[in-house]
Amino acid sequence: MEFLHETLMVIVEIAILLFEYIGVLVLIISGIRGVFQYFRKNEFTRLNLAKGMAMGLEFKLGSEILRTVVLRDFKEVLIVGGIILLRASLTFLIHWEIKNEETNTNDKMEV
Repeated sequence: MEFLHETLMVIVEIAILLFEYIGVLVLIISGIRGVFQYFRKNEFTRLNLAKGMAMGLEFKLGSEILRTVVLRDFKEVLIVGGIILLRASLTFLIHWEIKNEETNTNDKMEV
């Protein structure tokens, strides 16, 4: 049984690192694309940047949720819970911004 527990811990740690790296990579790529689109005066720059940020934060949020599997004491649970709440609220705000930006873009196209 101990072998299964240790195997699960290793798999979870690898998955956490993988999700963290993917999230950071998505954020970096989205930022670089946003800079290029800004200088090209692309009207969808804000929308594309917000979508990239939301995707990156969702990977980071996934890693924090996985991190709850390996927590040992209550203090760690509080810290990870706070991080999850912060990232979830950021994701919610970004999705709200995406919805507003898409509405504004559709209104401009109809005019």
